[in-house]
Amino acid sequence: MFRTSSLAALLLTVVFASSAQAQIWSWKKLPDPRGEFVRLCAPHMVDRWAHPEAVCSCLHDHAVAAVDDPDLREALLRGISETGVPTIENDWVPASKQPQIAATFTKIAKPTLQCMFEPREPRT
Repeated sequence: MFRTSSLAALLLTVVFASSAQAQIWSWKKLPDPRGEFVRLCAPHMVDRWAHPEAVCSCLHDHAVAAVDDPDLREALLRGISETGVPTIENDWVPASKQPQIAATFTKIAKPTLQCMFEPREPRT
């Protein structure tokens, strides 16, 4: 027969295993930020580009790589996903960082043009 301590240990194992599995499952349900960005951005690109997902994906990657400041990067990504073009509303960044908006557009200008107009390598 089971002793009380063995039964308690078995019960605790089952409870913690279920809890850990539930945490892993809920983590898997979180949206991929890059995928969510492309999902929001692509509808704005459909009329302009043959492969809107590729353009949005390229814009995302260059914005993340070029813009170091997290507030400006988030505002830029929001602008692209909401309008399909790089834009930043003053309300989206703290007042102290608003003077940096023009420099942010300078950083992202060439990569943006490359994403939109240069031929893309076919994916393998």
